[in-house]
Amino acid sequence: VVAAAVWTLFEDGLLRLDERIAEIVPEFGTNGKDVVTVEQAMLHTGGFPQGSLGPGEWETREGRLAGFSRWRLEWEPGTQFQYHATSLHWVLAEIIERRTGMEFRKFIRERIIAPMGLEQMYLGLPEDLNSRVADVLHVEPPEPPPGGFGEVTPEAILAFNQPSVRAVGVPGGGGIARAAELAMFYQPLVNGGVTANGNRIMKAETIEFATTPRTKEFHRDPALGHPINRALAVQVAGDDGNSHLRGFGRTCSPRTFGHGGAGGQVGWGDPETGISLGYCTNGFVNWMTEGRRVTAISSLAAVCGL
Repeated sequence: VVAAAVWTLFEDGLLRLDERIAEIVPEFGTNGKDVVTVEQAMLHTGGFPQGSLGPGEWETREGRLAGFSRWRLEWEPGTQFQYHATSLHWVLAEIIERRTGMEFRKFIRERIIAPMGLEQMYLGLPEDLNSRVADVLHVEPPEPPPGGFGEVTPEAILAFNQPSVRAVGVPGGGGIARAAELAMFYQPLVNGGVTANGNRIMKAETIEFATTPRTKEFHRDPALGHPINRALAVQVAGDDGNSHLRGFGRTCSPRTFGHGGAGGQVGWGDPETGISLGYCTNGFVNWMTEGRRVTAISSLAAVCGL
């Protein structure tokens, strides 16, 4: 959802892929990070995957900017891939604020969530809705995924049971919605940028621009070794026989795009069939089990459009 909001900045001429993030957010340009471009960051090749923010920092803009300044560059941008679990998305949130003059949660709600009619999707949960949210539970002994996801540890995931954390609206992981909203989020994106009731969210050309794979053959998943096939902050199924390793199952079209989430959540849309899927679970299992489950669910969903 945060990525889609950033796509509209490209459409509106407010952002370019070749811009250095430090030109937009000077506080980011420390410890070697001044060379990182918007494109490199959105492809998770920017070199700052371990950048962390947490309680005590993410509640205020000042705290977040101080965190950006603390982060260090870990490799030459563009030379390798590692998922930037929360560091990327906090930077994208700040870019939204710098380029629009709006608080990022407000912009995302007004530009994406509300026009799409996603009434039960929240980035920053109101306190009175906490009773409606299922708590996260580990139903098998927690096991971090191989390759590492930085601060996304089993313990960190349980923090999202706290109302104070849900209220933050952590970009890239703190959105709260029903599976129906997650599936419906992708519907305009696989139908030329237009909702079922005629609201235009963005141009079809913008979606094509944003969902065209940009990573190289040498950008590989650090755990499983396959090429990652990423577009601008989303994965693309691809035609190399590895779509099931990217969370899309084995039956969707190569143009299918979307993203998985911690614990086996997944959302995607297939432009060839018009099918979109949202799957949410509060029962977290180990990475191997959840990978098989997501593959099976996605494969079953995709054949509905054949």
